[in-house]
Amino acid sequence: MTAIARQRTETRIVVLHEPPSFDDVYAAHYADLTVQLYAYFGDRQDAHDVVQEAFYRALVRWDRIARYDDPVAWIRRVAWNLAVSRWRRARTALSFLGRQSRVEPRSDEPGPERVALVAALATLPDKQRRAMVLHYLADMPVAEIAQREGTSTGTVKSWLHRGRAALAVQLDPTDSTGGAR
Repeated sequence: MTAIARQRTETRIVVLHEPPSFDDVYAAHYADLTVQLYAYFGDRQDAHDVVQEAFYRALVRWDRIARYDDPVAWIRRVAWNLAVSRWRRARTALSFLGRQSRVEPRSDEPGPERVALVAALATLPDKQRRAMVLHYLADMPVAEIAQREGTSTGTVKSWLHRGRAALAVQLDPTDSTGGAR
């Protein structure tokens, strides 16, 4: 007797788990995560910001994160970590501000000499005034002023000379008769 062995073919059905799309996960879980973080933060805008940042971080790694058993858990963990970091930064900033002096330093008003100088500078022609300010107040060399103004160094020297002469007349503490003003 010949035994014909019947060979049974077994078919295995392998269900491949298709990873969810980022858009589907975002649409399904954004609102829930925002509510959770809002309850933690107490600030809706901060909750939105943190959840959006977490979803952004997931998006740039989505090929890998989509294959996780629960990609939403990863996003939730990132959002919570961001929330805690934000809370810690705020706490540190408030602590720093609490240690600061509450009285702001008060600067004195400009003295009469400064007021007189500003008024005298205002009477000079624009080019002379600009040259005087750049050279004496901004400590710019004559060559740099000439390059900036698109002119020669001799012209800048002339502006400075004329400006000094005009200021000397205006800021002279004695009048033409030799008496005090």
